[in-house]
Amino acid sequence: MARDWNAAYEVGDTPWDKGYASPPLIDFLKCHPISGRVLVPGCGAGHDVRALAAQGAEVVGLDIALRGIHKAKAFPVSCDERYELGDFLNLEKQYHSSFDWVVEHTCLCAIDPGEREAYAISVAQALKPDGDYLAVFFREVSNYQGNGPPHPISREQSDALFGDTFELIKSFVPQQTYPSRTIGAEEVCWMRLKA
Repeated sequence: MARDWNAAYEVGDTPWDKGYASPPLIDFLKCHPISGRVLVPGCGAGHDVRALAAQGAEVVGLDIALRGIHKAKAFPVSCDERYELGDFLNLEKQYHSSFDWVVEHTCLCAIDPGEREAYAISVAQALKPDGDYLAVFFREVSNYQGNGPPHPISREQSDALFGDTFELIKSFVPQQTYPSRTIGAEEVCWMRLKA
């Protein structure tokens, strides 16, 4: 049974929301600024959206939970950012071929592994030709017994999921993480949509 993400926000059961942007994303942006039009699926409270917008990108945060969108909109808007309600796994036509980047953090790990193929299709649909995909993948989830979320994804699984459609530009194990995550539990992968 799929998780009721809206209900999770209503009762404050949001352990993925640490109150600030993903440290691996912030670390990546120091060396590789992201510009153009960016989509952040599963944006939640919008911390990553604001970090991307603060450096000059035009960012759309998309989430399936109305309460998550309300939480994101409660923060002051200071840059080119907006938040929209939508189902990334069933991406509406208005988002197709519209973005220079899709930036992932905690969305893929939150969905059922059986929905990953739909997710990968949506990433490719959202991007313009030669668009970029930046993902902070969960490689390890402590005490994982198959009952996530979060659901980890191995390098072999992500290669199989994205390898036919994307080329890997760069990957690394981030040294900056949330305190609750061990070094090595995440991997940053920067990919580009194949022509």
